[in-house]
Amino acid sequence: MIKNFRTLLIAQLVSALLLILLLMIAFLHQSKNLLQQQEVQTKLAMEQVLISHVGVDGKALSRQVERSFPLNSLQISKTDGTILYEYNNPQRQSSLLHALLNLTGHNFASQYVRDEAQELVVRFELNPQQILAPLQSFFWLLLVLPLLLGWVPVFFVKSSLEHKYTRTSAAVNQAIEGFLNQQQPDVHAFRKLPAEFSDLAQALQRLAQHTRQQYERMTADAQQIAEEAYKDPVTGLPNRNRFVQGYDELSQNEDLNKFGIFAITRCTELQSINQSRGFQEGDNYVSQVAEIIKKTIATYKHARLYRLNSSDFGLLLPHVTPKEAENFALQLQSRFNEFQKLAELESVAYTGLVSYEAGKPLGELLATADTSISLAQTKQPNAWHLQKDSSGLENASNSYGNQNWRNVIEEVLANSRISLLVQTIQPSSRAAKAYSEILVRFKTHEDQILPTASFLAMAEKLDKIISVDRMIIETALTTIKERSMQDQYFGINLSPRTVHDDQFNIWLERRLLKDANIASRLVFEVTEFGLQQNLKTSKRFIDMVHRAGARITVEKFGVGITSFKFFRDLKPDYVKMDGSYTRHIDNDKNNQYFMRLMIDLAHRIGVGVFAECVESQEEKHMLESLFIDGTQGYYIGKPQPL
Repeated sequence: MIKNFRTLLIAQLVSALLLILLLMIAFLHQSKNLLQQQEVQTKLAMEQVLISHVGVDGKALSRQVERSFPLNSLQISKTDGTILYEYNNPQRQSSLLHALLNLTGHNFASQYVRDEAQELVVRFELNPQQILAPLQSFFWLLLVLPLLLGWVPVFFVKSSLEHKYTRTSAAVNQAIEGFLNQQQPDVHAFRKLPAEFSDLAQALQRLAQHTRQQYERMTADAQQIAEEAYKDPVTGLPNRNRFVQGYDELSQNEDLNKFGIFAITRCTELQSINQSRGFQEGDNYVSQVAEIIKKTIATYKHARLYRLNSSDFGLLLPHVTPKEAENFALQLQSRFNEFQKLAELESVAYTGLVSYEAGKPLGELLATADTSISLAQTKQPNAWHLQKDSSGLENASNSYGNQNWRNVIEEVLANSRISLLVQTIQPSSRAAKAYSEILVRFKTHEDQILPTASFLAMAEKLDKIISVDRMIIETALTTIKERSMQDQYFGINLSPRTVHDDQFNIWLERRLLKDANIASRLVFEVTEFGLQQNLKTSKRFIDMVHRAGARITVEKFGVGITSFKFFRDLKPDYVKMDGSYTRHIDNDKNNQYFMRLMIDLAHRIGVGVFAECVESQEEKHMLESLFIDGTQGYYIGKPQPL
């Protein structure tokens, strides 16, 4: 637009100059003719003056001539050359018009008239300034008028363009503001654009549509990212962060916040499945539990389900009474029982429920539900417990839950209510030595299986773990002796706390020496982390075990930061690599390299290496190609009764 305006300006200027040139030529031509006519008329008039003049008085003649004609110069003389009178205009000057007339070829030379009768000669030169004076204004008008005629349209065009620019700018600004405020183009604002800017209006509309599409796409991407950040990758459920956010939203909703039920369902078999069957089966187990809960809460309006951590699901059931919650828990338990039979599990999950009212702190609900789970775990498999009153929870309810667990653990210890299973470690070659790991299941007085992980965790918490380990060892030795299995090798798990207890070490050494033939067939498994907690007492324990003829396996190996640093001092017999290195090792080059390195280093110092959580034939073959000494897992063999 600016370029077009400049072109228009130059065109107008050139046109004005051409017009001035043409007018000047016409004007000069007309002025030249006028002067020539004036000279002829003056000469004829001068002759008449001479004819009518009587006498030889030059001054009288000059006065008459000067009054009659505009002259620049006048000379009256006799024919013999005697000058009677001479006059030259003192104000004589050349003008622009005079100069232009000279350029046209007009000669301003003096004229003369001769009278032979009176022997007079009159020489004169007309004053063109006076003759052309009436035309001077017209001359300047000719110079200015074309410029005015050329510039006035330019001025109006410029004003019009500025006005259009202002309108366009305002319309574009209004359209953009409308888009920013409404996230959509302001069609009314586009209509305000001048017709000359129709292309701009279309371009702005396309830009607005493109921008809106980009905004919608970015918004969708941001929402997707936010959803992914709040989503559990295994089950697709909202995670703990979204649960906290959802509870805050629920607290602000007056209609849904009046009362309801909060529950936690804990997958108590997850750790056991991960160890015995592998992580993939563990993920499948968690996903199945999630589907069961989804189906159960489907009939409850506004119900929400979250995955709080690896083993816990959180449920919010607004406007559900405790009585309705009992029916819900019974339905959930029934579904869990069906799944337990199909999956061949000891249990599936336990549920702790708590009723809440408006304004109940989230931390208190979580603590109450956790206590309810502890109470549920003292009952039959997949049991539930509803805590109707959560007042005084952090002290009374927790103590109540702990007391129930204490009673259950003491009842198990007093009556040795345990059953022993074994899972074989398959040697990779005939020269390799291996054993069968003893697994423990705890029972209630009703002969119901308790969740092993929960039982051991509560035993640790209630200072009963050493007694539990002693009972397991005593039961294992008695069973091996009674069934004449002294020719087989067995592994027994010990907790770190038990290993570091001096009184237990004294008891264990005496007990092993009592059955020395069985002691030489035992392998005690302790986690790498547990041994690292106190290297001094760990070395003392290992030395005692070796004196008694038994062996030591460091399990969960490879997750510590000092994996081989303490080997020369502790001198274990075997290491069992953590299951995270076994999972998909047939496709994981990094784990293959790490496993190969660990095996080479262990063999150099005389330590055997086992792999747990072997789930497929491909994993087994890969481990054997890395010269592993033995493999254990659901693919190798399921746990069997001892």
